[in-house]
Amino acid sequence: MTLTYERTLYPEIEPYETGMLDVGEGHSLYYERVGTPGAKPAVFLHGGPGGGMSPSHRRQWDPALYDVLLFDQRGCGRSMPFAEIENNDTQRIVADIERLREMCGHDSWQVFGGSWGATLALAYAQAHPNRVSEIVLRGVFLARQKEKNWLYRYGASEIMAEQWEQFTGLIPKDERGDLVKAYHDRLTSDDEETRLAAAREWSLWEGTVATLLPNEALLEEFADPSKAVPFARICARFFLNDFYLEEGQLLANMDRVRDIPGIIVQGRHDICTPPTSAWEVKKAWPGADLWIVHDAGHSSGEPGIIDGLVRATDKLAGKQP
Repeated sequence: MTLTYERTLYPEIEPYETGMLDVGEGHSLYYERVGTPGAKPAVFLHGGPGGGMSPSHRRQWDPALYDVLLFDQRGCGRSMPFAEIENNDTQRIVADIERLREMCGHDSWQVFGGSWGATLALAYAQAHPNRVSEIVLRGVFLARQKEKNWLYRYGASEIMAEQWEQFTGLIPKDERGDLVKAYHDRLTSDDEETRLAAAREWSLWEGTVATLLPNEALLEEFADPSKAVPFARICARFFLNDFYLEEGQLLANMDRVRDIPGIIVQGRHDICTPPTSAWEVKKAWPGADLWIVHDAGHSSGEPGIIDGLVRATDKLAGKQP
């Protein structure tokens, strides 16, 4: 059976405001605002850690109904300094989101995040529940040990076997017991060639597990050093430090967001962040809707995921189906 979807991304839109926000400790964040000033406020949290935003991310909300802030997290995209891993952790990024809200003058806003962005959305909402009107999550990742093991020890490796062999092939056999540390060592090496080779393989592995079907354009994007380097360096640092969260912290603190409306969009065949985490969040957050997309993986660019995310933002703005 072929599933069809009614919702697509909204037409391309240019920001009505862009800027840099100095958040201290040597970091400045690039941000942009799109939509209608004074309309329903929302913030977009990109994936990674170490990813960045793109023009397509602006198009997940009806610009007539929303006033959306998007930003590149510390070390990412056009934020400065490039690929910086110092003074860069979950708690600092949560504080950055709150600074951005204050800058915009919003009392509260819709928090929208996918993958690592979903992790960050829950961390922010649990720290500042009174500042969150709704939550939209995609590809839920709770940063627990079993999820980290799935991606970098055993799990995804059994599904993407040949890609796993390429990913592990860069690392000598005696270091493969801790691939995250082995890659982190290379990503922070003084040798540029070593850093670039590690960034490429780390990013290609993440790109490979992101889509249900092979996507060469996405893999080429992941291989671009301007994106691969910050993505891999920051991602490996966060993995190595357990995402700066206590084990099971986000799931244990779901009571803090129980009264916040939420929608979870999850691909059934998500190899990167399997549906079990989304299901556990739903059970701990009964008021949230869980929408399973049965012919999708992890990527926000797959038709069913796009349909779910746009449908979610439309619904939360009171737009009729």
